[in-house]
Amino acid sequence: MALLGSIVMPAAMAWTDKPVKMLVPAPAGGNIDVIARLVADQLSADIGQPVVVENRPGAGGAIGVQALRAAPADGQTVMMIASNVLTEIPHVLKGGFDPLKDVKPVGIVGRGNLVMIAAPNVPAKDFKGFVAYAKKNPGNLGFASYSPGTISHYAGMILNQKAGLDLQHVPFQGSPPALAQVMGGQIPVMFDGFATSRNLISTGKVQAYAVAAKTRLSQLPDVPTLAELGFPDLEFSNWMGVIVASGVPAEVQEKIHKAIRQVALNPKFRGRMFATGFEGAEDWNIQQLNQSVKTEFDRNAAIVKQFNIQLNQ
Repeated sequence: MALLGSIVMPAAMAWTDKPVKMLVPAPAGGNIDVIARLVADQLSADIGQPVVVENRPGAGGAIGVQALRAAPADGQTVMMIASNVLTEIPHVLKGGFDPLKDVKPVGIVGRGNLVMIAAPNVPAKDFKGFVAYAKKNPGNLGFASYSPGTISHYAGMILNQKAGLDLQHVPFQGSPPALAQVMGGQIPVMFDGFATSRNLISTGKVQAYAVAAKTRLSQLPDVPTLAELGFPDLEFSNWMGVIVASGVPAEVQEKIHKAIRQVALNPKFRGRMFATGFEGAEDWNIQQLNQSVKTEFDRNAAIVKQFNIQLNQ
């Protein structure tokens, strides 16, 4: 699949002559919020209307989604999300909405990738060395995750299975507290989003063993993919993009898609997004984007079932 290139769409892609509200199902200052404000700035310039970001955090994104669904289905209210709100969280947290029916993804602007990192005091200096180290210490080492039932959790469980390890899962509520434990050497390893761990990697506060992506990251060119290392099942990432309520007419969805695509292709926006630790995304149309959500949703459902990851009521 082709990645977003340098083609610039024609200007004046506006689907509206009124201000647009962009909901964010996360607190101010987090990754989704930062990307939302970058998108809002560029989108406002492109369509000639204010794009107002409104944070609606809580319940794994469900509060924001319910606000989106409650708004008039006219395309004036959209939501910036990370795809895990649709493909991961519903498997472990009841949100009161169907991610495959109640909302529709209409645009993708970037992709966040998962990186396997280790504490600075772990003696192994690469992935193969860590596997050997872990096999010598069965049941005595742990892996942190930034929340139960997320790809950070899934990746550790699959690593255990595929590499024959016995790492104990230590869940946290968010990446920062998990990273603090890894940096401090209390927990040896973690799968974390590159956007939150990149500064720690660059300053040597954690070690980067591998990336759980199809290809090496442009910002970590010397760090191999897990597929290269013999673990193709360890490929996890989340896209950042825009969704609307499913009741928004198809022709309006398509206009929003074109406007979001123009933002994603904009060199200034891409540079600002890259600086936050995100990579370019696939140039998907609406149909491909919806299919990707279904594919990831089904894959994660199978992982949750396989490892008996419990639903948090």
